[in-house]
Amino acid sequence: MHVLHVDENHPLLLEHLAQAGFKNTLAYKQSKEEILNRIDQFEGLIIRSRFPIDAAFLDQATSLKFIGRVGAGVENIDITKAQEKGIQLFAAPQGNSNAVGEHALGMLLSLFNKLHRGDQSIRDGNWLREHHRGLELEGKIVGIIGYGTMGKSFAKKLQGFDVQEVIYHDLLHMEEDGIATQVSLEELQATADVLSLHTPQTSLTVGMINTKFINQMKNNFWLLNTARGSAVVTDALVDGLKNNKILGAGLDVLEYESSSFENIFKAQQDNPSFSYLLSSENVLLSPHVAGWTVESHRKLAQIISEKICSTFGTSIKNKS
Repeated sequence: MHVLHVDENHPLLLEHLAQAGFKNTLAYKQSKEEILNRIDQFEGLIIRSRFPIDAAFLDQATSLKFIGRVGAGVENIDITKAQEKGIQLFAAPQGNSNAVGEHALGMLLSLFNKLHRGDQSIRDGNWLREHHRGLELEGKIVGIIGYGTMGKSFAKKLQGFDVQEVIYHDLLHMEEDGIATQVSLEELQATADVLSLHTPQTSLTVGMINTKFINQMKNNFWLLNTARGSAVVTDALVDGLKNNKILGAGLDVLEYESSSFENIFKAQQDNPSFSYLLSSENVLLSPHVAGWTVESHRKLAQIISEKICSTFGTSIKNKS
C-alpha cells in the first residue's frame, strides 16, 4: 500500500508505517496541482493543513483508502465526500490534548497575573508594582464549551487551583467525571467568570462567540480560545474588550487565519480589529501553537501510525 505524505511530520510516522509494510512517498514541496496529477497512484494520504482536501481532490484519488490528518480534527477534509467513497479518516486529538490543556492554563494564569505586561514593562525600564497587581483563580467559576479530549484536558489542569467550580456545555450528554459539571448554555452564561473554547469547527461553532453571545454573559469575563479562530467574531470580541464586558482574552487562534496557517499580517494590515488585538494590554496572543510541543509532535505521529497500522497493517503484512 503506497502512502503519500504532503506535510512533514515527526520521523516516527514514516518509520512505523515502513515497518508495517507501507511504502512512503514524500511530497512536501509539491504543489496541490502536482499532487493531483498523481494522487490516483496512492492508497493512503498523510496531511496536516497545507491545503484542503475537497471533493474535486477526492474524485481524483481513485485508489485512496485512508487519509491520516496529523492533528486534532479533520475539518479541512470534505468528510461527506470521503464517506461516500469509503475513505477512512484518522485524526489524533489524543496526541496534543495535554499540550492544549497546559497552554490554555498558562494563558489564563498569565492574563490573571499580567505576566506578559509586567515582563515588557520591566524591559522598558519601568518598575510598576501596583499597576501589575494580579488576580487569583481561587473562587472563580470556569466555563468550558466543548468537553471532548481538549476540554477535559483543560478541566483536569484546573484541579488544585481551588476554583469554585468548573462547568461545561456540550451538545452531547457526558458521563460525570468528578472534574467538571455539565450545564446548559444558559447556566454557563449566567455564572462563568472565565470562558474557554474547545470546540471543533462546524456549522454550529463558526461565529459562535458573537455580540449576542457576549451580551448574554451575566458576568464580565475572561475569554480563552485554543480551538478554532472561526468560533470568535473578532469585531464583537474587540467591542467586548473596549466596553470591559470581556476583561481579557488569550487567543492561540484567530478568525483571520487561513487553513494553511500562513502569515496573516499582510492581509490584515488595514484591519482595525486586528490592530486593536495587537496593541491591547489585555490580549495575549500565540501563533496557533497550543498543541505544538516537542512531546505532542511525537505523540501525534505515534497515534496516527498506530491507528493506520491497526486498521490496515495486519492485511498488508499477510500480503508481503
